Amino acid sequence: MTTTVYGITNCDTIKKAKKWLTQHNIDFTFHDYRKDGINRQWLEQTESYLGWETMLNKRGTTYRQLDDHTKESIDRDSAIELMLAQPAMIKRPILHHNNTMMAGFKTDQYEEAFANE
Repeated sequence: MTTTVYGITNCDTIKKAKKWLTQHNIDFTFHDYRKDGINRQWLEQTESYLGWETMLNKRGTTYRQLDDHTKESIDRDSAIELMLAQPAMIKRPILHHNNTMMAGFKTDQYEEAFANE
């Protein structure tokens, strides 16, 4: 079993996900976008699984600071470029567990993903 949590250390949602995993005795690796980096290959693979609309964090300050023209013209390629340049724009956490990926943290979603562990 391989579980990796991708995100940014000081994110509250990351803290909740890590706490849930720890409380359920699930071993995981944490990959910090800022400290460990992120590359195009990972972004493209993750996007092919989740979709760029799911991955792009539109609630964050970094996204909200974009000009209206940029926001209105975002497509897959420009979203990947934005997330590559500004990893804070990637929804957090992204959980990669075995052959499954999910974005965000919801208790019921995690319970389902780890039900048979």
